Amino acid sequence: MTPRPPAPKSRRERPAKPALSHQGIVEAAVRIMRTEGLQRVTMRRLAKELDTGPASLYVYVASTAELHAAILEEFLGAVDLRPVTARGDWRERLATVLISYTRVLFEHPTLAHSALVARPSGANYLALVEAVLALLDEGGVPGAQAAWGVDVLLQVATATAAEQSTRAEDTDARDDHNTLARTLREVSADTHPRIAALADDLVSGTPRERLSWMFRTVVNGALTTPRQQP
Repeated sequence: MTPRPPAPKSRRERPAKPALSHQGIVEAAVRIMRTEGLQRVTMRRLAKELDTGPASLYVYVASTAELHAAILEEFLGAVDLRPVTARGDWRERLATVLISYTRVLFEHPTLAHSALVARPSGANYLALVEAVLALLDEGGVPGAQAAWGVDVLLQVATATAAEQSTRAEDTDARDDHNTLARTLREVSADTHPRIAALADDLVSGTPRERLSWMFRTVVNGALTTPRQQP
């Protein structure tokens, strides 16, 4: 006798799927990003991961951009905010916080690029903004100037992380940088006297040294530049 195929299980006999939640969706998105890359974190791919329909996700996340911002928010928990309450020069402590933020992005290159437009709004992001504002206030930066200064500082950090992560991943980008350095050092002092005089300085410094200097430059500008010129 031909064996009968097993009878289909009733829906009531199947294990119930975990209920959807914002945190569960973000955790699934982070898993996909770690294994497949941020470009694969779409609503359709996430719905498949969670065994649901894309429409169900929009109750918790309005768009892919918002989803990427939520992933960034999750990683911002790794930013070191201890320098806020430490001792030492407030500028150096602020640079340390911002470099920690940059390093978090640098460790996730695709996220660094997304962070140029993704704006998180969770507790980790608010803690970062509060930390930067607290250090600017400690340094005597007027509130109105600090309010704009924090935006510039985070933009500098984010753009730098995106640029550096691209160079680290792309062999051609590293070759282009080396070619540029060689070109600068070989220019004629007759035709380009200023470049020739500063050739070594133009390509000097470690990424951390240059980033720290950029942060101090922005901070000093925020400290001394009123928002409206008289």
